[in-house]
This record gives sequence, structure tokens and C-alpha cells, in this order.
Amino acid sequence: MARSLIVTGGAGFIGVNFVYHWVTAHPDDRLVVLDALTYAGNRGSLEPLERDGRIHFVEGDICDPNLVTQVMDAHETDTIVHFAAESHVDRSITGPDAFIRTNLEGTHNLLAVARKAWLSGSGREHRFHHVSTDEVYGSLAPEDPAFTETTRYEPNSPYSASKAGSDHLVRAYEHTYGLQVTTSNCSNNYGPYHFPEKLIPLCLTRILDGGVIPVYGDGSNIRDWLYVEDHARGIARILEAGTPGEVYNIGGHNEWANLEIVRLLCRVMDERFAHDPGLATRFPDAPQARGASSDSLIEFVADRAGHDWRYAIDASKIERDLGFVPDETFETGLAKTVDWYLAHEAWWRPLLDRAAAVG
Repeated sequence: MARSLIVTGGAGFIGVNFVYHWVTAHPDDRLVVLDALTYAGNRGSLEPLERDGRIHFVEGDICDPNLVTQVMDAHETDTIVHFAAESHVDRSITGPDAFIRTNLEGTHNLLAVARKAWLSGSGREHRFHHVSTDEVYGSLAPEDPAFTETTRYEPNSPYSASKAGSDHLVRAYEHTYGLQVTTSNCSNNYGPYHFPEKLIPLCLTRILDGGVIPVYGDGSNIRDWLYVEDHARGIARILEAGTPGEVYNIGGHNEWANLEIVRLLCRVMDERFAHDPGLATRFPDAPQARGASSDSLIEFVADRAGHDWRYAIDASKIERDLGFVPDETFETGLAKTVDWYLAHEAWWRPLLDRAAAVG
């Protein structure tokens, strides 16, 4: 049976990739994107789907109960996939208020409206899927096992604390009211449509423009990396076969130190320039255009306040219960990411000034 979905934050990085995946895999479903189009949202990323009538776009705030109610009623929504969030740790340190409003108040508003629509109103079969992060679990030491779905929450930044609170709200609405919910906690994503303030697209665009590549501290902080299209497939698998009330960790089985990532990215970019001399003409400020290498741009900067040292996801539950495993290794996913950015300068170039203006 066809579904009717609202995808919140569907104009953001992970949301866009999920929308493209879902409309391709489920062309008969109705899909509405609800996005406030804050600095990291880009409606243009969805333009082909809007033009072809495969999605309906609503610009609006998840904190507005009247708007959410109107959208759910108009489209007879039975599924909410909740990506909308403030998600940049540095921004949460300098300005936490927006994170509390969007991540806590916004999630609660969606839950309350969904409860009224589905449990007090239509009574239709439904699903509320909440997209969260591995950062709610805190930080790992080198010898610690990877995070599982039962790892104790120990958020260390205003961002991760706000996401932890939203996770608890989702669980409470299932336990108290019987709302049919699932939650996924993912590791760091990378891939197409990534706003260029985050590590990998920041490094990519800095290399192409000959700018400094900043590395926090000594670059030893470790993250687990997940190609965004694999993440979209994982969420889709949870919607298709996941058990209501369950939490699923989605990880890429790719632990890398930040400095190792930057150096690998530099090598890949050097290889692209070596194989395509036209890139030096397109990007005359890149170090390769003057005979230097990408790693000449690396600069170590003061560490982030309260910087978590290591994240790692144990994704054995979703593999065991739902048969999901990532398709991409970090090397293959990074190569695809580099090639996408080289082919889509018209997408990311206008975003550089926006990222600088709100930085």
C-alpha cells in the first residue's frame, strides 16, 4: 500500500539524499518535504523532483503546530521521517538557543501533532521515524567498544544534548501514548549535497580555491564515517521492516582520525588534478595549478571546546535484524564524493558566501 510521507528537513544534506532514494524506490508514494530553509537548507537541490511533480515542497517551521497540522491533514500523512535539526557542534557552542528550539521544541511539536492526528483522530497505521546521531552517547577512549543501542547517553555539547533530549521525547511518546516510532543513531555522514562548513566538503572547496585546510588540535580525533546514500538506504530499511519502538544504529564501519581523512582527501584531489589537466584551468587557485600539493594547505588550529575524542558505531543490530550493510567503503565513498563536487561546482559555489556569512 502506498504511503504518504512528510520528510522534515528534506532540503538539508541527509534529507535530500533520502528524498531522492525514496522517490526512486517508491514512486507511487506521496512525499512532502517540510523545511524552514535555514542557512543549510537548499531548495534548489530538490528542483528536479519538484519540477516533475514527484514531491511537494512546503517552506515552514516544525515548531509551528498549525502548519504541521495543516500539512498532515491536507496530505493524509501516515509517515513522518524527521531529519530537521540544527546540527553543527561549533554553532551549538557559540549559540545554543537555536538548537534547543529546533531539536527539542520542534521534535516535541511534531510528536504532539502526530499523536493528535494518528491516535485521537484518524487511527490510521503510522510511523514516526526520528533521525539522531552517535554523539548522544558521548566520547570513547581508544580501547572502548563501539556504541550500541544500549550505550548510556552522555552528550557533551549543546548540540548532542539537544539531540539526546529529542531521542528521549520520541521514546516517551511510544511508551506513554503508544505512538509507533523508530529511531536511528548514525555516524558522521559524507557525500553529495553536503553544506560546505563540514569537514569533508570544507576541505574539498578549500583545496579547489587554495584556502587553508583547518585541522583541530593534532588531528587525532576519530570518527566513524557513513556514506550518505548508505544512510538513506538504512533508514528506508527501518521504515520498511523495522520494529516499532526499536532503536537502530547505522554506521559505516569506517573509523578514521581527522588528520588521516584530510590527508587521504588531499591525495585523492592530487590524483584528480594529475589525471585531468583541465582542472588546473577551472581552479587556478588550487595548489596543483602552481605545482604544489593539496597537503600544503593544512594548518593546525586551536582545538574545539569540549572536543569528543572518538565516536564508533556498532551496527550489528540493523545488520542482524534487517539485513542492512553499507555498500561503500570510506575510500569508494570518498572518491564518489570528490567526483560529485568536481561535477557540481554550480551547486556548492554559491553556498560558500552563505557559510562564511553565518560562520
